[in-house]
Amino acid sequence: MDNKKEAIYDAKSLGIPRTLILGLQHMFAMFGATILVPILVNSYFNGEGMSVQVTLFCAGLGTLLFHVCSKLKVPAFLGSSFAFLGGFATVAELDSGKFAGMSYGEKLPYACGGVVVAGLLYLVLALVIKLVGVEKIMRFLPPVVTGPIIICIGLSLAPSAVSNAATNWPLALIAFAVVVIFNIWGKGMFKIIPILMGVIISYVAAIIMQALGVTNADGSAILNFAPISEAAWVGLPPFLIAKFDITAILVMAPIALATMMEHVGNISVISATTGRDFLEDPGLHRTLVGDGLATALAGMFGGPANTTYGENTGVLELSKVFDPFVVRLAAVYAIVISFVPKLANILGTMPSAIIGGISFILYGMISAVGVRSVVENKVDFTKSRNLIVAAVILVSGLGFPSGLTFNVGGTSITLTSLAIAAILGILMNAILPGNDYVHNDKSK
Repeated sequence: MDNKKEAIYDAKSLGIPRTLILGLQHMFAMFGATILVPILVNSYFNGEGMSVQVTLFCAGLGTLLFHVCSKLKVPAFLGSSFAFLGGFATVAELDSGKFAGMSYGEKLPYACGGVVVAGLLYLVLALVIKLVGVEKIMRFLPPVVTGPIIICIGLSLAPSAVSNAATNWPLALIAFAVVVIFNIWGKGMFKIIPILMGVIISYVAAIIMQALGVTNADGSAILNFAPISEAAWVGLPPFLIAKFDITAILVMAPIALATMMEHVGNISVISATTGRDFLEDPGLHRTLVGDGLATALAGMFGGPANTTYGENTGVLELSKVFDPFVVRLAAVYAIVISFVPKLANILGTMPSAIIGGISFILYGMISAVGVRSVVENKVDFTKSRNLIVAAVILVSGLGFPSGLTFNVGGTSITLTSLAIAAILGILMNAILPGNDYVHNDKSK
């Protein structure tokens, strides 16, 4: 039986109702991880941190801004970045200089100011790439580097999927099974919305399990509807305006060095998934500008930094619908939900186990795309230099789960595992002899 699906680059061929549903699927894919970031930041700031509503608004608006900057060509969704969590935790605990005596809520705008500057650093790299040319830059990022980095992106997310699924394995397995069944044996529209079906059916299963007295592994209730009754139907997101201080900037801004490396890897993933070279067209400089402006905009109004989301790349791989318009629909949904607190809280009741079960597939898909990239580009692993480059990337990308923290001028800076892998991979590829990769290099 041949289950291979033909790629769809124009969702209009599916009709408006189906296109709207596909956008909803992308919205569900990003939702869990996106709202987790402000929840974690809130814990650092003792309950005076970020708003879920503001986060959803910034994710939606940032995604639309990214699409404009990338000439409406790249089917990427920009959700909350986890890379800056360490920076937020550090700013929350600053207690010297002007931060002495400040409440947690008063420190948050300064952390957001650091996010703004971090986003603007993307524009600097984009300018360099525009002036130098993507061909020369990509000589340092051949498939022997990007392929293993893509593999690491997926595998580094694996512990999160397992952790979420472990809260309730039976429910996670239901979500996992539904996605697999609809993706392999589904017919028509159901075949391209396996994630959405996984969410709906497993959520119904969660309601039934709770009615039967089943609890999570730790004894807690599977579903908690209390926040829904307390929330209003309509409400303006509680925006705040960023403030700037050199101390907070030095904490937050250097993290951009790591996230820019991750950006290149993520755009490579999306390119490999869709069969389109977005590094060339619309160009890496444009995608960096879009990501950077989205991050700066989010920070300016009290949201977390944005980043291209692996969950949504996984949805692209599963559905084979590569039309960026569908992702923009998800962005519009996120903006609408940000003004409806009750609806946001309803979606927020989705059990972690469901997210975990679905992520099992989505995160694995990312790594599988990395393997495919290595195979399709015929990376020669009979060469020792290629083996060494890939080995260094894989070990460093998976061997530093907490990243690497060091102090510069009294400021604590943390490089994520993916940033370490990218930096070492690029250096090893540049230093070791025998780099015979050519990426349409017109400069020769």
